Amino acid sequence: MVRTSHVFPVLRYRNPKAAIEFLVKGFGFHVAALHEGADGEVVHAELRFGESMVMLGGFSPELVASGRTASGGTGGIYVSVRFVDGHYDRAVAAGAKITRPPEDMEYGSREYSCRDIEGYEWSFGTYDPLGVDGKVADA
Repeated sequence: MVRTSHVFPVLRYRNPKAAIEFLVKGFGFHVAALHEGADGEVVHAELRFGESMVMLGGFSPELVASGRTASGGTGGIYVSVRFVDGHYDRAVAAGAKITRPPEDMEYGSREYSCRDIEGYEWSFGTYDPLGVDGKVADA
C-alpha cells in the first residue's frame, strides 16, 4: 500500500460544541469523530468535508500555558466547492460574517470569504489545486 501525505488543519475554539454546530450547519461539514471528556467538553473532533478534514478542540489551561495556541493569526483555510453561490447562501443563513462576497476571479475560480463564529477566516471557491484543470473534481 502506498501512503500519501495529507494536511489536516487543527483549530482551537473557545466553544467547540458551538463551532461544530456552525461548521456542520453553515459550511456542510459532517462529524466523523467526537471525543468528549468526563465533563462533556469536546476534547477532540474530526469534521469531514468530501475527502478533506479539519480537526478541532477546545482551549485548555495547559495548552494556553504552553504557548501552542494561535490567536489573532493572519492565515486562513481554503475549501474547494462545486457550487459557490449555494454554499455562500448556506453560510450567510448560519450567521457567517462575510468578508468578501462571491466573485469571479481572474484565474477562473468563483470564490467568497467569511469568518466563522470565533473569527477564523474561511475561503470557498471552485479552484481545486489537486483537481483537473483547476476545477473541483467532486465536492
